[in-house]
Amino acid sequence: MSDLRLGIDIGTSGIRSAVLAPDGAVLSSARAAHLPQPDPDHIDAEAWWQATCTCLATQATALAEIGRDLREVGRIGVDGTSGTMVLTDADLRPVTRALMYNSTGFEAEATRIAAACPGPHIAKGSNSALARALCLQGEDPDQRAVHLLHQADFIAARLLGRGGISDENNTLKLGFDPETGAWPEWFAETGLRLDLLPQVLPAGARIDQIAPDMAATLGLSPNTVIHAGTTDSIAAFLAAAPLAPGAAVTSLGTTLALKILSPARVDAPELGLYSHKVGDVWLVGGASNTGGGVLASLFSPEELTALSARIDPTRPSDLDYYPLLKPGERFPVNDPALAPRMTPRPEDDAVFLHGLLDSIARIEAQGYAAIAAHGGPQPTQLYTAGGGAQNPVWTQIRARCLGLEIRDAGDCEASVGIARLIGT
Repeated sequence: MSDLRLGIDIGTSGIRSAVLAPDGAVLSSARAAHLPQPDPDHIDAEAWWQATCTCLATQATALAEIGRDLREVGRIGVDGTSGTMVLTDADLRPVTRALMYNSTGFEAEATRIAAACPGPHIAKGSNSALARALCLQGEDPDQRAVHLLHQADFIAARLLGRGGISDENNTLKLGFDPETGAWPEWFAETGLRLDLLPQVLPAGARIDQIAPDMAATLGLSPNTVIHAGTTDSIAAFLAAAPLAPGAAVTSLGTTLALKILSPARVDAPELGLYSHKVGDVWLVGGASNTGGGVLASLFSPEELTALSARIDPTRPSDLDYYPLLKPGERFPVNDPALAPRMTPRPEDDAVFLHGLLDSIARIEAQGYAAIAAHGGPQPTQLYTAGGGAQNPVWTQIRARCLGLEIRDAGDCEASVGIARLIGT
């Protein structure tokens, strides 16, 4: 067995994987769409696992085409969308629906959290990860649940054959403090079952070898080691940028996520601003609900390409929008009731798209300004990850709004980033 590394990225709409050589070169990649979900409010976490298996089968074929084998993989890491979670029993079967990172409306749970929490905290609010956890606990009245698993935890647990382990990045929004290494003392006052909380390891840390039966089923070596994961935006940063002062990455996926490397932790929970720990440094940032998901709901990929070609990126749009799929924003405005603003809509769709792209770029600029205003660094190197990075017109608009050159991130898939993390 060689020291090939396999990274698995569980995204909003699909699953991607990448295999890296010991020198960090990408040997092969694969992807698989999530299985159809009949109702976004009743997501079955089993679909994540089934799609992961499909993706790994595709990955095995891709490796075979270059004369390599999945059994050569020595390490596996998984990243997932931050704050997405499910409750499972001891056998890792879901006992509740899964709730996604952008689920909102948990006002009753938010009230319980506010009564217990003495001040500003990342776990407060009706769109917080803790509020989702409390909601899921309420959907398990018989207390069949044994594990609270984030999306990445769920896949890693299936590979390990056991649950109860997470990482400092995925648990941050749930309330874990990576500096003290502890959960808040007031957690019990919310009514949360503390026995559901996972053991927390540093992102990328070694956990254990893959379960033997799982290795046989997936065509992996029984000696393959599973590592603690991270969130998708952290993995995207690691794929796109160097760990250098002032390096920043904007992830233009379904949503808009900003991250900048800082030697010091910067937190402003009231703005949705927080810091993830990676080794000895911090990645400061926040995630907005605006982004490519809004554009995809309005235009097909072909329409986006054709309409973008008609836009002059050097000219600012006169339209002032706040593009959202539904009410609710996390950063740089933390307002679960913020209404989408995408009117007036011009008759010319190219003018409309220009206004949307400009507005999302302005929100991005506001995000980096908010980080600097709270003691964080200003970006000196800005990279882009996600599907939006493929739109050159949008890149020019963003460069104008941010006053920065937008650098080519190269292999910026989050699956590459998590594979890099577990190689350090």
